Amino acid sequence: MTDSGSTRPHSETFEHAGATVELVDAGTLLAAARVNPVDLLHQAAWPEPVHRVEVTVDGTGGAEHVFTARIVTLDSPAATRQRMRGIVLDIDPLGRLLARRIAAGDQVVTRIVDGVGMAAAVAYRSLGLEKPVDREPGLLADTDAGIEATVTYDAGVARLKSRIPRDAVGVAHLRAFVTLTLQAVADIAGPGSLTGRRYVVGRRAGTPATTGSVTLDMVGGLAGVVAELRQIAVSFRHPEAMARWGARRPQGLLMYGPPGTGKTMLSRALANEIGADFREIRTPEILDKYLGGSERNIKQIFRDARRYRTPTLMLFDEFDSIVSYAGAGGDAASQALNAVAGIFKQEMNDLIEENPNVIVVATTNFPHRVDESLIRSGRFDVKISVPKPDETSRAEIFRKMIRGLISAHETPGFRMFADDLDLTALGVASTGMTGADIKEVLRRVQLAKAMQDARGAAVTPISQEDLLTAVRALRGGS
Repeated sequence: MTDSGSTRPHSETFEHAGATVELVDAGTLLAAARVNPVDLLHQAAWPEPVHRVEVTVDGTGGAEHVFTARIVTLDSPAATRQRMRGIVLDIDPLGRLLARRIAAGDQVVTRIVDGVGMAAAVAYRSLGLEKPVDREPGLLADTDAGIEATVTYDAGVARLKSRIPRDAVGVAHLRAFVTLTLQAVADIAGPGSLTGRRYVVGRRAGTPATTGSVTLDMVGGLAGVVAELRQIAVSFRHPEAMARWGARRPQGLLMYGPPGTGKTMLSRALANEIGADFREIRTPEILDKYLGGSERNIKQIFRDARRYRTPTLMLFDEFDSIVSYAGAGGDAASQALNAVAGIFKQEMNDLIEENPNVIVVATTNFPHRVDESLIRSGRFDVKISVPKPDETSRAEIFRKMIRGLISAHETPGFRMFADDLDLTALGVASTGMTGADIKEVLRRVQLAKAMQDARGAAVTPISQEDLLTAVRALRGGS
């Protein structure tokens, strides 16, 4: 039994004001909006006098998702030309003569009439005689979804805006805002103006999420870990609740586990979930071959961190390589490592006291190499094991990665993946693999298909056998 359907973005279709609307992957859109504003309507045709509608959802502010729509109602050049042509042809009796010549296909007369009409349009505008008809501000609402949209009109542009608390926002709000936007269009263009039209609401194809834009919703196979990170994010997004109860949110997080399990990706996703800036500190930024250099670097990094005035996640990747426990050895290397670890402890204490806007995340593949006093509670309050995924988790990772590729790359007429995918079988076949391994499997198959395409060969969508072959090849070390 295949389950390829679950890899494709979920879509729902509904009707409003006579138009058919397809809403594609709404849940993922709302999650992606936490990182970057998402534009939702592309290449749509609208009834005159509306000739462009822009709908955006933006959740980057942290506390709210803001839905906005911009309906441009200024006349299009084609509509203006047609109206001005009518004015010219209304001149009696010359108009009737010109109209007959245009109907007979006389291109010279047509160009003359259109030129006169457009000159008249320019004159109208310059004299202030042709102005878009604006309306009084208003309010549209969908009581079932619990959403209201303020509507303002200015210079021929209607604007709708709704705000929904980030922790409460859902697909119903997105669907309702789209219907309110269509309602505003119908109010402008007239009854029945949307009948028979079709609109697709979703992310533009060909714009894949970058590594920096990953969200917790996009993480597959780590439900327990994701749940813990969500709790941390909630504490950062609601400082007023923390202050009311005198609670100190966790400012230190240690993630440990085998290589390739997604610790760095999870750190980025947490930063995006919080709405925080992401600052990655790599080993070469700290360790210095000159005496005292490493200590100075640590102090400078934390000195900068104490000045951050916006939420910031500082990631110390491969933490053990920076502050490995060297014991009480008397050699210079041991003394240097112990000095770095000691300064890190003090700087971490000072940061927690002075700047609650910063959360420090450390990741390591070898937690036993890190001094326990360094990662004790009070410095690193939360410690999360990120294990290799089990069979069910691997299937979920395949599902989310494939679904992301489909959203980013499939277009009308181009199908990237076949319908025979069996995610359960892929989960079984990839025993022992990590998320990084699964990503490499997909990369190899994508590259193979792209090379076939580049050589002009007939290329079929990526099939179950293509993926299984790549899994076997990677497990075999080829």
